[in-house]
Amino acid sequence: MKITFVGAGSTVFAKNVLGDTMLSEQFHDVTIALYDIDKTRLEESFMLIDAMNTTINKGRADIRTYCGVENRKEALRGADFVVNAIQVGLYEPCTVIDFEIPKKYGLRQTIGDTLGIGGIMRGLRTIQVMKGLARDIEEVCPDAWLLNYTNPMAIITGFMQRHTGVKTIGLCHSVQVCSEVLLAELGMNDKLDGRIETIAGINHMAWLLDIRDKDGNDLYPEIRRRAKQKNADEKHTNMVRYDYIDKLGYYCTESSEHNAEYNAFYIKPNREDLIEKFNIPLDEYPRRCVLQINNWQEQKESILNGGRVEHTRSAEYASHIMEAMVTGVPYKIGGNVINHGLIANLPSEACVEVPCMIDNAGVHPTYVGALPTQLAAMNSSNVYVQLLTIEAAVSGNRHTVYQAAMADPHTAATLSTDEIVSLCDELLDAHEAAGYPCLHE
Repeated sequence: MKITFVGAGSTVFAKNVLGDTMLSEQFHDVTIALYDIDKTRLEESFMLIDAMNTTINKGRADIRTYCGVENRKEALRGADFVVNAIQVGLYEPCTVIDFEIPKKYGLRQTIGDTLGIGGIMRGLRTIQVMKGLARDIEEVCPDAWLLNYTNPMAIITGFMQRHTGVKTIGLCHSVQVCSEVLLAELGMNDKLDGRIETIAGINHMAWLLDIRDKDGNDLYPEIRRRAKQKNADEKHTNMVRYDYIDKLGYYCTESSEHNAEYNAFYIKPNREDLIEKFNIPLDEYPRRCVLQINNWQEQKESILNGGRVEHTRSAEYASHIMEAMVTGVPYKIGGNVINHGLIANLPSEACVEVPCMIDNAGVHPTYVGALPTQLAAMNSSNVYVQLLTIEAAVSGNRHTVYQAAMADPHTAATLSTDEIVSLCDELLDAHEAAGYPCLHE
């Protein structure tokens, strides 16, 4: 069995996914190919993964490294599973470009990796790399499953599923912990065990449609009451999502700092009162990037712990998916797949996040039916931005980039059409100059 980890310089994430895999009985003797274009980070990841292999797996895994685009095919050759965790352009230069240029136009962001102008640009430049990765997979490991963790999830996964021959499932971290975090924050820990829930929508805006305790009692009435009271009583980090519960009736999977920029409600020109009221952390993603870069050396030393790297199996889906596909024992996930009518009131070609069963026959998405209309409306406002971004990346047409940005709720609420065109041109030119083109390879 061979697993290729693309973007292995994401060291901590690689540790979690590959450590989980080594702890599975099916994968003790796995071959692991670590691939990245950054030689230093690749070497650091190898050091950590190799040490973990010794500590938790008796050294049974065969771990190899491959650096540079010229070695990508060899990294992929014969792989059964490919885990994708690349970040094209990293914090510098590309994330800085995605935040600083829009600021000149008065457009402010929090995360910028999923939607909004930052998500559009990140999607465009990442798809250009994914085109080459897809060709290599189709040539040297055509039966492999690609487990995509790279954001913007719906854009990247949707592109791979609709425009390549690669078997792809998109995976996020939010579904697994959605209701657990909500109940814990609202002081309802006694309802955690045995709870029954349904989650569906789109990535980062999937909805907790139903949640019941082990006896089948509906928990939403009490959730709605407590969430509204908490927003009235205190400042906290989840105020946007609790406002969703109050105004839309339902909780969503991804954090408030993300969802603050997926609509036109919270970040507006000359409305600092809303930033204060909903405790919105502008420029949050750049802040996290700088902190992570500054703390990496200390974090690395802590993880290595004198060469002994321990690991406990995490909540990540990847190892469980691989296990289910190898053994045939079914495993349920929240996965990103092409809609094809699974959610009746979202476009058929949209990439949606729905319950999926995994076994040795592949991925089996669940039919959800129609979302409550107000939730479908929220999802649709994001879906068409995603579809236009994919279309622009495939066609290379700048005008489609403009249209994607015009369709984006937050961008359109802040800028005129002419300003959006000017902003897009400046961003596209800046990424091109930095060596990360968005519209061609």
